[in-house]
Order: sequence, then C-alpha cells, then structure tokens
Amino acid sequence: MTPNSRVALITGAGSGIGRALAIEAARSGYDVVLVGRRRTQLEQTASLLDAGKVRLVAADITTKEGRAAVVAAAGDRLDILVNNAGRLAVGRLTDLSDEEIAQTVGTNVTAAVQLTRDLVPALSAAQGRLVNIGSMFGMIAFPYFATYSATKFAMRGLSDGLRRELSEFGIGVTYVAPRATQTPAQSAFAHLVEPFGMVLDTPERVATWAWAGIMAGRKTIYPGIGEHIFALLQALAPSLIDTALKHKAGSARAQAALNSYTLQKES
Repeated sequence: MTPNSRVALITGAGSGIGRALAIEAARSGYDVVLVGRRRTQLEQTASLLDAGKVRLVAADITTKEGRAAVVAAAGDRLDILVNNAGRLAVGRLTDLSDEEIAQTVGTNVTAAVQLTRDLVPALSAAQGRLVNIGSMFGMIAFPYFATYSATKFAMRGLSDGLRRELSEFGIGVTYVAPRATQTPAQSAFAHLVEPFGMVLDTPERVATWAWAGIMAGRKTIYPGIGEHIFALLQALAPSLIDTALKHKAGSARAQAALNSYTLQKES
C-alpha cells in the first residue's frame, strides 16, 4: 500500500458485489485490501484494478486466524471497512441442515461482528466508515429465505447500534440494502426468481449507487422507490405483505420449484 493513502478493505471481494465495489473504490483513488476465501478469485478481481494499490488476503473470516490475517493487512489505519462476505441458505426451514444454518449465521453475522470489533482501532485512527452490506430481505422477509433474512435483519440492527456507539470514535456507519443481485450466489435461489417476481440488479449497478452513497456519508442506502414503499408497508401494514407473499409461496410454480431444488440437493 502507498504511504498516507486512503484504504478500503472489502470482504467477499472475489466476485459479485464485493468485486464491483473494489473497482469503484480503486476508481476513487483508494488502495484496496481484497479479502476472500479463494485466492484465485481475489487475483481475478485484482487484475481489474491498479496492481500497485492492491493487497490480497486469502482468509476465512469465520476463524480467529483468518480475522487476524485481515487485521494485520489493514494495518494501523483504515478508512473504509466493507462487510460484504456472506452465505445464502434458501429453502424450506425443515430442509436446511445444521451446517447450512450455522454457516449462514456464522458468516453473515458472527464473523462480521467479530471482524468489525477487531478493526475498530484502525477505523478510529482514520475516523473512517463501517459499511455493512445487508439486503432488502433484511427489510421484508420472504418465505424460504427466513434464515438468510434473519441474518440481514441482524446486520441492520447492528448498523443502527454501532452508528450510535462508534460515533464516540468518529466512525460513521452505512447500511446498504440491495435487491436480489446477479451474483454466483444467485444459483441458490434461481428457481424462485420467477415464482416471486423478483427483479435482479447487476453487481455493477448495485456498486455504483452504493459507492456514491458511501462517499456521501449516507446512513442507509436502498435501491429504489418501490423498495421504500414495500418497506413502509411492512412497517405500517404487515398483513398486506403477509397476504401477498403467502400467495406467491403457495403457488404451484413456487412449490414445484422448491421440490425440484430439494431433489437436486439430495441427489
């Protein structure tokens, strides 16, 4: 990294939104620390950036050793931490294994909390910004996404709490809630896109508006007016959302898609 440079550290940077955010950060003049479990994917992301301003950390942030490697790479001063790494558990709760549930909660919530705690000193030194990548599933909980939604509701609560707590250190906090996005993880719920009428954004589109909001110091970043309306309905008239989503979940298309996906997992 270059002396006196601004540094952004992004977890889950090997693909999808993480990769797109790394490109935005580099374009804005930040040195970038790319964190992910697979070095090959991180190298692919790095090939799209200024090689002189990139550091790769192939580490599993759900482990103490992995987080220690990330903290060491960040150094004493960090301008932006983006908690983007995540896992997706989709399907009927009764079809999810202990491992799927534990990995989803462990990566999406526990590891993010622990890594943030460990990087507070570096963020404080820069009076930097914590960015938590959540989801609209953390505003409106879809059936068959309950475990994933629970983790994103948790990240939204974490963001609100830390915004109030870390202000003592001059650290800002931003919560980003994208819609469903065209990432490698989408394969886990591709069978439910049509039955639920989901609109999918590209990672690049998400990163463009998310990074603009981060640079503006916004507290929360949502994708569009439609999502604001649905979030408002969820808060003021949840029965309307219940009725709509129960209908979609119980449709023949949704049930057939779920059954087919379950059979594929078991085979």
